[in-house]
Amino acid sequence: MGVKRPDEIEKIRSAGKICKKILLEISNVLEEGKTTLDIADFAELLMEKEKVKSAFRGYRGYPGVICISINEEVVHGIPSKSRYLRYGDIVSLDVGVVKDGYIGDCAITCPVGEIDPEKQRLIDVTRKSLELGISKVKAGCRTGDIGSEIQRFVEKEGFNVVRDFAGHGVGKYLHEEPDVPNFGRRGKGFELQENMVIAIEPMVNMGKPDLRILSDGWTVVTRDGLPSAHFEDTVLVKKEGFEILTNFHNG
Repeated sequence: MGVKRPDEIEKIRSAGKICKKILLEISNVLEEGKTTLDIADFAELLMEKEKVKSAFRGYRGYPGVICISINEEVVHGIPSKSRYLRYGDIVSLDVGVVKDGYIGDCAITCPVGEIDPEKQRLIDVTRKSLELGISKVKAGCRTGDIGSEIQRFVEKEGFNVVRDFAGHGVGKYLHEEPDVPNFGRRGKGFELQENMVIAIEPMVNMGKPDLRILSDGWTVVTRDGLPSAHFEDTVLVKKEGFEILTNFHNG
């Protein structure tokens, strides 16, 4: 299940590099007064320039080219001309692109101007939890090893991982097997094999892990209204370790 050929890995690597490049360029234009649709329109221009397509638009009916989620919005926020960025917000940007039939998928959470220290700590902990989860990746490890590492660190810092959404396999399709939860027990879960490609994406809530979905059918928010952060990279499983394929400095 999910083992990729060398030519497929190269295509995912190419898509991943472009995906991260676009994500970083988008993150640099976040400012108070812009709408989330302004940001998405800019992302679409970058995709056209790089000759890639959105992996999200049309996926199960999703209408946007990227996902933009603000503050208590966890994931899947739909870009809107009436949703404005405000000073002090934290904004989760999730980008997926298709190049030569293969997917690159990555996400980061960024501040708009100065943010309060606890929001910054939430971002820092979520970013670090992704790094820790990735550090466990190698052939023979299990998804529980990754999830346990993320969960233990996040909970030690006083936050909670989202349990209703998970990382996933990546290839020709946006969501492939296996699921990669952000919680679990060491030694349990699906055993990863060399040359599998997975997206690891911790979503971390400042408050409780409970969620609800807004009436648009997509936007996931924290039930208690407290902020959430999200980071994601696409990762190749190697015999002894890993390679982050959504790395702008690849190649």
